Amino acid sequence: MSQSAFDRAAHRRKDLDFLERQLSAADTRVLPMWREQHLLCEGALLLPRLRDTTAWLDAGGELVWLGEHGGEAYFALDISPLDRPLEHAAARQAELSDLRPALLSLPAAQLELVFYARAVLLWHARHRFCGSCGRPTLARDGGHLRVCSSQDCGAQHFPRTDPCVLVLVVDGDRCLLGRQRSMPRGMYTTLAGFVEPGETVEHAAVREVLEETGVHATQLRYLGSQPWPFPASLMLGFMAQAGSTQIVLADAELEDARWLSRQELLAPSLPGFFVPPPISLAGQLIAQFLAAGSTDQA
Repeated sequence: MSQSAFDRAAHRRKDLDFLERQLSAADTRVLPMWREQHLLCEGALLLPRLRDTTAWLDAGGELVWLGEHGGEAYFALDISPLDRPLEHAAARQAELSDLRPALLSLPAAQLELVFYARAVLLWHARHRFCGSCGRPTLARDGGHLRVCSSQDCGAQHFPRTDPCVLVLVVDGDRCLLGRQRSMPRGMYTTLAGFVEPGETVEHAAVREVLEETGVHATQLRYLGSQPWPFPASLMLGFMAQAGSTQIVLADAELEDARWLSRQELLAPSLPGFFVPPPISLAGQLIAQFLAAGSTDQA
């Protein structure tokens, strides 16, 4: 497992003096987000110096301490209150983009940063009010805690991550892929679903495959994880063997599911067929399946 080069410096979140110093430091950078869109410049994230974003700070959007990298401090900033963010000096060379289409162009070093910032800012946007009493909540600990404003309640709310299993079921030279109606036309991917309360990730993987396709998954093998900030999931990837092969689409979750051979993945006959790119964990699972076939033939 690779180690992150980005230091979240969590021990600094309660240190108000330290955070104040970083807000005025010359090298501190900010990662802005505007209404779930991101600012790009020449295919990379726009990361201006915080000192150059006074107009954005004055707009009053949420500001979150992210951490440190390469001797520089980083904050995330929600600039959604602005009507025309690109008119400000810090963004003159930038363009707004949804994150999904930008994933393929972003430098690898920026992916962890934008996944982190996006998930935390979206959590703030969706937790303005206390889930216990309905009163407004206030940001604390550098933006990593929200506290109910009611002294009678005082409930604390922390960012949450939703675990989601991805499962590639294999039957010899074939793997099981499916598609939902909401997916781009022609796209097929691994089966997926959220882990339910009181459930292990292994049980969730078996259950999701069975519910969506009627196929029994066996011999699960965990292969890795990936944060996925749409809005805040942790994808847990499994390879499994098929205990049965008949497909029954029973719960209307999928529009289609089918067994596809390695040859069909490499030279598809379905019009417009494609699978997720390797930037996603689903794409990585499919790539590992294809690579295993090349090893077997060697």
